[in-house]
Amino acid sequence: MCALLYIHMQVLRLRVSIVLCCLHATTRFPFASLKPVNDACVNTAYTRVCGFTGQLHFPSPPPTICRLFLSFPKATRPVILSIHPPRCPYSHSFPPSYIYAAMRFITLPQALGVLTLLAPCLIPSTSAIELDPTQPDQVRAAAKDVAQVLMSMYANPQTGAILSGIPGLLTYPPYYWWEAGAMFGQLIDYWYYTGDSQWNDMVRAGIVHQIGEDRNFMPANQSKDEGNDDQLFWAFTVMSAAEYNFPSPPDNVPGWLALAQSIFNQLNTRWDMKTCGGGTRWQIYQWLPGYDYKNLASNGGFFQLSARLALYTGNDTYAQKANEIYDWLANVSPLIEDDYKINDGSDVKKNCTEADHSQWTYNYGIMIGGAAYMYNYTKGDPIWKERLQGFLNQSEYFFPQTYNNIMVEPCELTQQCNIDQVSFKAYLSRWMAVAVQLAPFTASQIIPHLQRSGKAAAQTCVASDGVPAPYTCGNRWYWNGSDENTGVGQQLAALSIISSNLVTIAEPPKNVATGGDSKGDPGLGTAGSDAYPALEFSEITTGDQVGASIITALAITFMISGGYWMTHGD
Repeated sequence: MCALLYIHMQVLRLRVSIVLCCLHATTRFPFASLKPVNDACVNTAYTRVCGFTGQLHFPSPPPTICRLFLSFPKATRPVILSIHPPRCPYSHSFPPSYIYAAMRFITLPQALGVLTLLAPCLIPSTSAIELDPTQPDQVRAAAKDVAQVLMSMYANPQTGAILSGIPGLLTYPPYYWWEAGAMFGQLIDYWYYTGDSQWNDMVRAGIVHQIGEDRNFMPANQSKDEGNDDQLFWAFTVMSAAEYNFPSPPDNVPGWLALAQSIFNQLNTRWDMKTCGGGTRWQIYQWLPGYDYKNLASNGGFFQLSARLALYTGNDTYAQKANEIYDWLANVSPLIEDDYKINDGSDVKKNCTEADHSQWTYNYGIMIGGAAYMYNYTKGDPIWKERLQGFLNQSEYFFPQTYNNIMVEPCELTQQCNIDQVSFKAYLSRWMAVAVQLAPFTASQIIPHLQRSGKAAAQTCVASDGVPAPYTCGNRWYWNGSDENTGVGQQLAALSIISSNLVTIAEPPKNVATGGDSKGDPGLGTAGSDAYPALEFSEITTGDQVGASIITALAITFMISGGYWMTHGD
């Protein structure tokens, strides 16, 4: 027997009736008010899709979800309105911060058929993290739940065995070396914000193992594929370790500060004045794809590292380098426009005259962080305030009103984010939080974003069948629950935005004048071999020799055909 509840509302300036037909007649279902989204609907050949704000609230544990019918008084046929839970195989890919309704003019038998198809989808089977970002204890608990799953993607939680078999590396494929560095940096942030040190020993051991034979974060088994931005993400991690007084590495290893200085020195030798008037290339070695690309992540990352070293050490040489890099980014290259819009990179073969205008959250995070460090180092210089504010204003692009001002990576909208890009929101979150500490004037703009997106990210972290843990987080924070697109990057991003909500009660980053105690070595990494170290090659096998002969034959063929093209082509 159905219990019927009628709710009248205005949609598209028409009076509409919504009928709830609940399978459990004895259960009460409070229904929040619904409002149409911008009075807008999308028409297809037979379907009309409208958006409504609002939410259905159910007791816990939730009973079977109601089936909703919608009818227009003057419609010639009934109209069906169905709410699609995120786990439903018939779901539409709409932002579930709204209740979206698929409305189709159908006959009564067709309506009954549709409800039969939807029936398996109407029973929720997951529980999600509910977060009040203004309550520190809730934030700590949520961050712990998320960090626990992130660590389980690196090491077996029962035995501690590293899943990749090598300390400091995530399982490859699919995860690259740089993301392990980013993960350790986030876990250092987690410890710093929450005080939970249970994973510190494993984090420290992983970082130390990847320093490499020459103590330069170019381990031989990685360096042949390593880019400048890859190395920089490890620099960010050891710089955070220095700024937060993370437990020091063993005595036979350089200090966190010294390791960051080593990467600074290596990048300084790669500053390329022969092309584009300066800048560093994306890749270190010329045979790697991307060598002819000067990107924001490498140059902006070098800028941020220089700014952080300036603030930590008080040495103005680093600040001068930060200014030089910024000048190239903003005044020579097309990577930073006059209105502080940040572009991804530029082609060296075109002398960096054209920009790739792709917009990524992490590029803005890198520049917001660097500008905040320079603002603090210069004791509030107006030019750095203007630049920081400019980057923040442009970053509003990633918090669209359409998605309730929740942080969005553009590739999410077409579901085309790759394994790296799903982590990018972590770095905008991280360095927005740092900006609040180093440039307090930014708090009124940043804190609401951290809170709103932190709450949204938390509710995408779900545990199946009501189990309290582990909470695996989704990719699209504007989704209602998990979109089931999970992995290291997604977990990393959620941990970053959630824990960043503790920034207002955390101490600011330390430096040598305020209690920073990491050991430095400003000459580390200046040896000639450090910029382009020797590569590690495996032992040559018979298969390698056969493969080499094939490649040689192909190369000769290409050379002959290329010569013909050069002499006979148009």
